[in-house]
Amino acid sequence: MADDLMRYDVLAQDALRGVVRRALKIARDDGLPGEHHFYISFRTDAPGVDISEKLQSQYPEEMTIVLQHQFWNLEVNDERFSVDLTFNKIPERLVVPFSAVQGFFDPSVQFGLQFQVEGVSAGTNIAEERAVEASNPEEPAADTSGEVVSLDAFRKK
Repeated sequence: MADDLMRYDVLAQDALRGVVRRALKIARDDGLPGEHHFYISFRTDAPGVDISEKLQSQYPEEMTIVLQHQFWNLEVNDERFSVDLTFNKIPERLVVPFSAVQGFFDPSVQFGLQFQVEGVSAGTNIAEERAVEASNPEEPAADTSGEVVSLDAFRKK
């Protein structure tokens, strides 16, 4: 068999990252339609990721964010997206290059994509990851710790 000098695997992943980019642009421009919401898993140790030192120490390799009700200032360009979230009532700005994205999942329609991230050590399978949901600043004190959700609950069996 001949070597794949075209690197179709890389080309396909780049094309599928375009789906993520477009979905985020729709959310930015029009809001999330219907019940759509996104779980976005990314490598925190990938080049170009910009998160606070506190989040980096809590999630040294990977984290999954949920974009549903409580997110602000979503910006999307060809190379990256950025978004403001709150974690335990503390506002945080996250900047994530699309090249750092490992997984994208919209549980409202059971749609998901997985990606290989170049230049970082292999992480766990997205099915084993945990989602970190930003807390709502208007929530009562008992509910401000955020929610950790296993993505397995949203996968088809």
